[in-house]
Amino acid sequence: MLATTQRPSSRSCVVNSAVAMTNEVKRSCEFYDMHKELIPYAEAWSWQKDIVKKRKELIEREKDCSDTLIILQHHPVYTLGTRSSEAYLNFSMKNAPINVYRTERGGEVTYHGPGQLVMYPIINLRYHKMDLHWYLRALEEVVIRVLSSTFFIKASRIEGLTGVWVGDQKLAAIGIKVSQWIAYHGLALNVATDLTAFGQIVPCGIQDRQVGSIKGLLQEHVSSNRRGAESKYDIDDNQLIDITHKSLVQEFCKIFQVHLRHKPIPAGIAWERPEVLHSITEKGD
Repeated sequence: MLATTQRPSSRSCVVNSAVAMTNEVKRSCEFYDMHKELIPYAEAWSWQKDIVKKRKELIEREKDCSDTLIILQHHPVYTLGTRSSEAYLNFSMKNAPINVYRTERGGEVTYHGPGQLVMYPIINLRYHKMDLHWYLRALEEVVIRVLSSTFFIKASRIEGLTGVWVGDQKLAAIGIKVSQWIAYHGLALNVATDLTAFGQIVPCGIQDRQVGSIKGLLQEHVSSNRRGAESKYDIDDNQLIDITHKSLVQEFCKIFQVHLRHKPIPAGIAWERPEVLHSITEKGD
């Protein structure tokens, strides 16, 4: 068990916790899969809060409720946490280049946009572990496993910082809100994200490190192996997102020991498909 006063930095803590749950009955988890769609941030935010409200009402009536997992992409947007400093914005709020929202999540400013997979788990920690540090480490572990098992990328944590890193590049940002042990908001993983928009902010308030993406790391690998022609890539951004999404879902289910029940997109949620983006290509001689 992880103590709430301890910030575990090793992978084994989360792994052992997940293994300990394998003999228990898996919890039901509603799954709204919109990983191919662009959803306005305000709509997804309002939707999350509505789900949380309904969960609390069930708890007050002493009724159990299933967990919920939402995966989507957002239209370009900057979001700030409750205590985020506007000093980390490289523009004035009056002249913001895109929409900016101050939310109730933890953490500093970040960017969401096409090519980034955003995962919003809305879960009752009473049925998992009533430990916020454990929950944050578990979300990090999901991404670390995805990068390792699917892309053979070695990712890690950095002591004192939240998120997932490859070297000095941050690939996944995490910010959550917990109310009556119902957790929401979640994580954002840069898959094929245009990182240019991060230049308008100091991401997560960290000035001495970079932001990276899975696509960027794969391109570096292609470049370094161009002579050997051992690696052959012919994949567009949408395919890369599909592959990453599948792995994210699988690893989330393993870590949190849930059984997904697919649900249709609720009526009234506005969405659109992003344009087909560029490909990562290398063909051997």
